[in-house]
Amino acid sequence: MLRLLRPLLLLLLLPPPGSPEPPGLTQLSPGAPPQAPDLLYADGLRAYAAGAWAPAVALLREALRSQAALGRVRLDCGASCAADPGAALPAVLLGAPEPDSGPGPTQGSWERQLLRAALRRADCLTQCAARRLGPGGAARLRVGSALRDAFRRREPYNYLQRAYYQLKKLDLAAAAAHTFFVANPLHLQMREDMAKYRRMSGVRPQSFRDLETPPHWAAYDTGLELLGRQEAGLALPRLEEALQGSLAQMDSCRADCEGPEEQQGAEEEEDGAASQGGLYEAIAGHWIQVLQCRQRCVGETATRPGRSFPVPDFIPNQLRRLHEAHAQVGNLSQAIENVLSVLLFYPEDEAAKRALNQYQAQLGEPRPGLGPREDIQRFILRSLGEKRQLYYAMEHLGTSFKDPDPWTPAALIPEALREKLREDQEKRPWDHEPAKPKPLTYWKDVLLLEGVTLTQDSRQLNGSERAVLDGLLTPAECGVLLQLAKDAAGAGARSGYRGRRSPHTPHERFEGLTVLKAAQLARAGTVGSQGAKLLLEVSERVRTLTEAYFSPERPLHLSFTHLVCRSAIEGEQEQRMDLSHPVHADNCVLDPDTGECWREPPAYTYRDYSGLLYLNDDFQGGDLFFTEPNALTVTARVRPRCGRLVAFSSGVENPHGVWAVTRGRRCALALWHTWAPEHREQEWIEAKELLQESQEEEEEEEEEEEMPSKDPSPEPPSRRHQRVQDKTGRAPRVREEL
Repeated sequence: MLRLLRPLLLLLLLPPPGSPEPPGLTQLSPGAPPQAPDLLYADGLRAYAAGAWAPAVALLREALRSQAALGRVRLDCGASCAADPGAALPAVLLGAPEPDSGPGPTQGSWERQLLRAALRRADCLTQCAARRLGPGGAARLRVGSALRDAFRRREPYNYLQRAYYQLKKLDLAAAAAHTFFVANPLHLQMREDMAKYRRMSGVRPQSFRDLETPPHWAAYDTGLELLGRQEAGLALPRLEEALQGSLAQMDSCRADCEGPEEQQGAEEEEDGAASQGGLYEAIAGHWIQVLQCRQRCVGETATRPGRSFPVPDFIPNQLRRLHEAHAQVGNLSQAIENVLSVLLFYPEDEAAKRALNQYQAQLGEPRPGLGPREDIQRFILRSLGEKRQLYYAMEHLGTSFKDPDPWTPAALIPEALREKLREDQEKRPWDHEPAKPKPLTYWKDVLLLEGVTLTQDSRQLNGSERAVLDGLLTPAECGVLLQLAKDAAGAGARSGYRGRRSPHTPHERFEGLTVLKAAQLARAGTVGSQGAKLLLEVSERVRTLTEAYFSPERPLHLSFTHLVCRSAIEGEQEQRMDLSHPVHADNCVLDPDTGECWREPPAYTYRDYSGLLYLNDDFQGGDLFFTEPNALTVTARVRPRCGRLVAFSSGVENPHGVWAVTRGRRCALALWHTWAPEHREQEWIEAKELLQESQEEEEEEEEEEEMPSKDPSPEPPSRRHQRVQDKTGRAPRVREEL
């Protein structure tokens, strides 16, 4: 009953028809306790799906307001209850000596103190939440990890911009679109929507405002800009505001880590902190999860919206800017405080030590009370205390911990773990690869220089992160690659399918050719070297354009390249009902019944973008099509033609398949790309080296022909082929890729 009343109550809050503005970026019911964000969000999406735009706006905005209010209550209650003397942890647990209580501490005294403090803290938090949130407190408003992730990705603003647009509130629509786009800069559909809003006469430049980005980023950017213009006096208040905002944002994040235990459930297996069933194991498991979450707050605070990696050394670098700015305006005492704070992170920082000596010399007289900033001292002591516990758990309980800070003292890490951590650090994950600078030209300029045109974008293809590009190959180049595929098939070279006629349908014959196999055949003289070289060149051309269109800030690597031809088998096409390639996603296992896609083996989970470059159109059937996750509803269809590239992201957002080839032979170059350099295609590198060696040998032979030879007889082909195999040092490899 309450579930039915909620939308009705919110509808009563809406203004009457014809009022100047629907509920938007202000609270619907100021002072009222927040409602359950998950239920509000679900109701908002139902209203959106039904086209009830005003109720959808009301419900989605109330969901955002309630989620933010929950975070503020958790932060405020946590701070006030932590100050309660009766809820303080026993000193012995914090590493301090226990007060002398006679011959020795009473056995179990720390345990009683711990449990008493925990119960007192729980009671304080429960009473505080009930006062702020109403009966039931936080237990009534628990938010699951799926909803928290959706809010972190700012998904509500994607729906809000569409609803505001339908209500003809373009200013609010542009603000919601911009807010979503800041956190999702690779979302092509929103990129196109933003361009449309900028062309609309009713949208002002100031409409494009970010409603969610933490304020410390604006202060940080402004401070750096002013400092770069040598305006240190104006920069100082903004830099200080950025530092205080960063610390406050970190506290807010840390407070969220103390939410209900089920909020951490999705990370239990990953972090190795799952409960073992006993009382102390369960307490330790949940506490470790909280500590791991708190440590991750460092990276979250230092990560700009829309970026996948944090600004390195965010807090120490802000302190460096502050001491430089204070020195420029003559505030030497404050400059010394900030540079001493830098030295708390990096005691051996030569630049900081030189600056400290300079400031002290300029100051002249010693100041006894001058030391590092108190807020930074508290930050470091708190962080080091948590790291000690996490490294202990890592060493003795088998849990995992990825330290987000490069300044952690080596002495803090148990000796047994140092070697392993050093090895892990040398194998840096691809996620930490530095961002590639944006190109100076927009992607369209890049494509025009290549003679390529954008034929269909994601809007025309009814999806996201999809594109059709034409003109990537000339007819002559298509002919060379078609001849390469034909010659390889004629030589019996079929790589990628383990000798099967087809991996997907018995009514077609598949022929696959990898870049390494093409290079080996060219080296042996079985196929022309021109085709093998073009295959390499074209695959790199596709990678470059895919990166320019979809991932200009992050380098893409070729993961696998496969020249595939599908030929219809005569006499087996009558009343054919199957597909040439069933509907699937490239980096996850699609479940059409639920619409979910499981990113786990046997899927190639490291694939991030896919591409299909067509070589011909003289066949029947064989069109590529995209569907909804149910694998039934077709959303777009693409007809192959020479030089046409279809590129798209490889996840659940782009399920696709291939219609049956019912007559003729359809050839295309299939390519997959990855952000992970450890998954780049090694065979591509080997093929390039092999073709270069072949070219060098041909040049040497040409030089030898110009000189008198004692043995003018040519080398037998069989001997030459054997020499190629010996030189590569390995037998040709066969890979199966679907």
